[in-house]
Amino acid sequence: MSLFRSQVQQMAGYTPGEQPQEPGWVKLNTNENAYPPSPLVLEAVQQVLTGRLNVYPDPLATEFREVASELFHVDPDWILPGNGSDEILTILMRTFVDPNEIVSAPYPSYTLYETLAEIQGAQFQNIQLNSNWSWPANASEKAAKSKILFVPNPNAPSGNRWQDSEILDLIPPQGVLVLDEAYGDFCDMPHQCELLNSNLGDKIVVTRTLSKSYSLAGIRFGFAVAHPDLIKGMRKVKDSYNCNTLSLAAATAALKDQKWMQANTDQIRSSRNHFVTELRSLGFETVESQTNFVWCTHPDGEHERRYQELKQRKILVRYMKFPLQEGTRDGLRITVGTNDELQQVIDALRKIG
Repeated sequence: MSLFRSQVQQMAGYTPGEQPQEPGWVKLNTNENAYPPSPLVLEAVQQVLTGRLNVYPDPLATEFREVASELFHVDPDWILPGNGSDEILTILMRTFVDPNEIVSAPYPSYTLYETLAEIQGAQFQNIQLNSNWSWPANASEKAAKSKILFVPNPNAPSGNRWQDSEILDLIPPQGVLVLDEAYGDFCDMPHQCELLNSNLGDKIVVTRTLSKSYSLAGIRFGFAVAHPDLIKGMRKVKDSYNCNTLSLAAATAALKDQKWMQANTDQIRSSRNHFVTELRSLGFETVESQTNFVWCTHPDGEHERRYQELKQRKILVRYMKFPLQEGTRDGLRITVGTNDELQQVIDALRKIG
C-alpha cells in the first residue's frame, strides 16, 4: 500500500530544464534573460537587507500592486502577486477546479499544466495543434467543457503568438480562460492584457512573470491580472505570505524601470532575428518567434543527435519530443542569449553538420 495520494503515486511529475552548476557552459535551455536586472533592483534589495527581515512581509503586496496597476491601467484590486507565475497557476487550479473536472491546454505547450491538473485530480485534455501550430477546427468544441483552459500566448515551445480573436472564441461557457503571457514583453508588438477589456473579460485571468523580460528568474516572482471578483476568490487560496520581502522589493523596483526592461527586450528581438537568419542558412526551419527563444527543426530529423553533440561542447539547448495522435513532433528550443553565445551555437552547428 502506498502512502501517497493516488494522483501523486501515478504521475510522472514536471521535469525542469537542466541547471549545470559548474562554470563554462553556454546555457540556452531554460529561457533565462541573458542580461542583468535593472540597477534599481540591486539598490532595492540592498536597502531591504539593512532593514527589518525579522517581520513578515506585506501579505497584500500593496506597493507592488500599485505599481503594476499603473502599468496595466487597472485598479490595484485587479492584481495578485505570487512566488513565480507557476504559483499563480497552482492558485488558479486550487481555486476553480474540483477533482474530475476538465482542464485543457493546447498541445504541445507548457507541460506544467498537465502536472498541476494531475495533482488536483482533474481530467487533463490536450487540444492538439496543427503542424503549423495553429488551432484545430474543433478547438472551441473541445474546450467547451473545460473548467480552466490554459493558453500560453506566445506559445511555448513554438514561440508563435495567436490573434486575440482566435483566443476569445475558445473561452469555455462554464470556465475560466487563463492567458499565460510569460513571454508577452518579447513580442514585436508587446501587449498589455487587452483581452481583459472585452465583453468576456470577467472570465479571463492573465498571468505574467518577472523571470524572463525583467531578468529575475532567481527571485521567483509573478502575478495575475483579472477582474477583482476573480482575484478575491484566488486570494482566499494563496499562502498568507506567499511573496517574501526581498522578492517584493526586487519586483517593485523592476517594474518601475521600464526603460531598462525595454532596452533588453529590444536587444533580444534584434538578436533573435539575426539568429533565425543564420539558422535558416544552415537548412533549419523555424517558427516566427515572438519570444526570447526559437523553435527549430531540420528536414533530416536529427535533432537529438545535434542536442547531444552541442552538449558535448558545453552548449546546452533544449531537445523536446512530444507524442502525437499519429507519430511524434520533436525539435530544438534555443534561448536567445547574447550575440556571442548565439554565434557559438551557429559555429558549433556548422561543425556538427
